[in-house]
Amino acid sequence: MAEGSRVSKSGQLFARNLDWNLVKLFLGIVRSGGISTAARALNKQQPTISAGLKRLEDHVGAPLFVRTARGVALTPAGRSFLKAAEDIEVLITGLPGEVARTSGHLQGLVTVRVISDLVSPEFDHAMVAFHQVNPEVEIRLDIAPWRDVVLSVKDGSADIGIACDAVTSTDLCYRPLMREWQQLYCGRGHPAFGQRTLEPEAASDEIFVLTGEDEPAELASFRQRYGLGERAGGSAETLHEVKRLIQIGIGIGFLPTVVAAEAVNAGELWPMLKPDILPTYHVYLVTRDANLGAPARALLDMIDMHLKPADPKD
Repeated sequence: MAEGSRVSKSGQLFARNLDWNLVKLFLGIVRSGGISTAARALNKQQPTISAGLKRLEDHVGAPLFVRTARGVALTPAGRSFLKAAEDIEVLITGLPGEVARTSGHLQGLVTVRVISDLVSPEFDHAMVAFHQVNPEVEIRLDIAPWRDVVLSVKDGSADIGIACDAVTSTDLCYRPLMREWQQLYCGRGHPAFGQRTLEPEAASDEIFVLTGEDEPAELASFRQRYGLGERAGGSAETLHEVKRLIQIGIGIGFLPTVVAAEAVNAGELWPMLKPDILPTYHVYLVTRDANLGAPARALLDMIDMHLKPADPKD
């Protein structure tokens, strides 16, 4: 029996009609946690996302999501399709790297501009894997405030950016990389060190260490809501230096929990707020896909391969 005849007619029809862009859209919804968030991340209108999902469900022959109070959740058919979609994605996104590995011709420079003190094991693993496959490509890693990251990708001075806020732009593509939570910390010399958590408004009269231009919009909104940070005792351009100022007692201040974790475990910082009220936001990969050269495209594909699917409830 010929190999092709083992595929059912319905399977052949599905393969012929399936649009890879619809698979990417499906994965975007899963990783963003909802249709509206996927629309923002993919720089598309929500009706476009909904229409694309309807087309995909028509191809599959079953609903892939159900709506919930927190967004959307996968149906049993959706969970089954997710595994197949991820397998397809790995095969497709791995092709540039595989071609480059076998040809040995991929050379050049990739400029990556990121927010300070990024903690992302998936990103680090992708950089290592990319270098092993493409040792002749130079990766230039620059640090900048998130607004500068976005602008540098938009004006072409950076190939790939990692920023904590999405700015609406038809020129840019946003892929969720991870989610961060911000906690309020004090150093060992502060009276609240080692004490029970407090309500945010109780810290309104405290002296703060601020992060300046690199502050995410969600954190700025949280501070303003509770009147936090109106008395500034210090500021710094990088989170590493903000953490240092908090540790030595210049003031209390906000840090991403992943950035502060080591100092908390060492007994040098103390979390002051209840975990369930912390401001949170996505960190995005920012690109101009239409303008990516071969080295940057190959690096982006490698990063995509290493990203963990986001929890649909996130």
